[in-house]
Amino acid sequence: MPISPSSSAQAAREALAVRLSHLRRDAGLTGRELSARCGWHPAKTTRIQKGDAAPSDADIRAWCAACDADDQATDLIATSRAVESMYQEWRRLHKNGLRQAQENAYTANAQASLQRVYVSNVVPGFLQTAEYATALLGSITRFQGTPDDVTEAVAARVARSRFLYEGTHRYAVILEEWVLRSRIGDSQTMVGQLRHLLTVMPLVSVSLGVIPATAARTMWPLEAFYLYDDRRVHVETLTAKLGVTQPPELADYARAFEELSNMAVYGDEARALIDAAITALG
Repeated sequence: MPISPSSSAQAAREALAVRLSHLRRDAGLTGRELSARCGWHPAKTTRIQKGDAAPSDADIRAWCAACDADDQATDLIATSRAVESMYQEWRRLHKNGLRQAQENAYTANAQASLQRVYVSNVVPGFLQTAEYATALLGSITRFQGTPDDVTEAVAARVARSRFLYEGTHRYAVILEEWVLRSRIGDSQTMVGQLRHLLTVMPLVSVSLGVIPATAARTMWPLEAFYLYDDRRVHVETLTAKLGVTQPPELADYARAFEELSNMAVYGDEARALIDAAITALG
């Protein structure tokens, strides 16, 4: 069973806090003494040592200087940045709009040879039509209350589809049947999206499976996740994008993907489910 990435991020934050606490103790300083040297309230030191607050780069430099351990600042800052990249709130990522996040996803797609993708909510971005992406990203923008740059974000999202046709990129995608039935945009938009799935299915770069709603579950539905080669997993929740890089957790997600794949149908059976969803839209 995959470990909660949010729990993993918190554990990593707490591990960093322990390193900072040990640094203070090795220097023979109390929390109050360190706080005085750093020029901040003792409560801040307490929050950092408990893992309740993420230290900034400047905080870590001040902490190391107070402990006469400037030589450790670079490593601790790198660790802190890695921890913070594990849990990124959507509102913070999208504070200036959605375009930048879509461009970052483009880079991730470009760098990955194999993507294993499981989605239980919407069609993955690199398989979306412009109309479907517009409806979806518009909803996200309204919900999050972030700046509206949907037109630019859609262009950046749709641009990822080039990797379906170029180079040696491979995509193994598993959809829950619910994704085919859940209408994003109007009926015409949804029909166009479903027909697009039928169009990309024959590509040598794509393996597309659908888990029927009637399938006997050996793996329960999960939140959408994207496994980039064997290096990193991105998990998408309502409020945040979670990054997983620890080998045991990567192995858990790879195993989960394999089990989900075994429940899916492919080829003619998958096309029949897509055709049925198109028919249901009238």
